[in-house]
Amino acid sequence: MQADWLYFEDFTPGREFPLGPRTVSAEEIIEFAKEFDPQPMHLSQEAGKASILGGLSASGWHTAALQMRMVVDSYIGHSSCQGAPGVDFMDWKKPVLAGDTLNGRGIVTEARILRSRPGLGLVRMRTELDNQRGETVCIAEQVIMFRMREPQQEATP
Repeated sequence: MQADWLYFEDFTPGREFPLGPRTVSAEEIIEFAKEFDPQPMHLSQEAGKASILGGLSASGWHTAALQMRMVVDSYIGHSSCQGAPGVDFMDWKKPVLAGDTLNGRGIVTEARILRSRPGLGLVRMRTELDNQRGETVCIAEQVIMFRMREPQQEATP
């Protein structure tokens, strides 16, 4: 057990974890788009300006990947995380444009012990990312599994 690691017991409802800052460059937007989402508005400033997005814009999937990296850097990377069964909700509210700086928060909304898997708990997180203008660009909700620091013993009848 590592003393500075986060365990299920550390994820109490209402607790917030800061995310970012992370500035998104034009080069990384284009590189991600070339590999994973080669749509014109993600590949050139001109095409981005001609689109409804108003400029070279990160793919929504790029935004999700940036969010994941910020989550790992903030708390997952020094925790007892055992993975996640999926993302329940993701909403891309505004485009992430080249030069934007993202900040946000991961908020614990619920935590419960898994009866079916002793020593594990489920934590529901809401992740919100904002740009430098304070505009929300992405919201996600997911459940994450964490090992318990002090696994509870089941009472025997």
